[in-house]
Amino acid sequence: MAKVALIQKHKRGKFKFKSRTYNRCRVCGNPRGYMRKFEICRKCFRELVHKGELPGIRKASW
Repeated sequence: MAKVALIQKHKRGKFKFKSRTYNRCRVCGNPRGYMRKFEICRKCFRELVHKGELPGIRKASW
């Protein structure tokens, strides 16, 4: 789980320089493994797909 202080700091969005901004998962706040198209991290993406909560996405099996 991401640190609460860093999540709050990121939500404020006021950075001194634009290059300091970075993406965080909207569900858990994780900055790693971020998928821009869905705005969530890979862990949350996998869970939501498994539950069937992301329309148009399904688990690959062959």
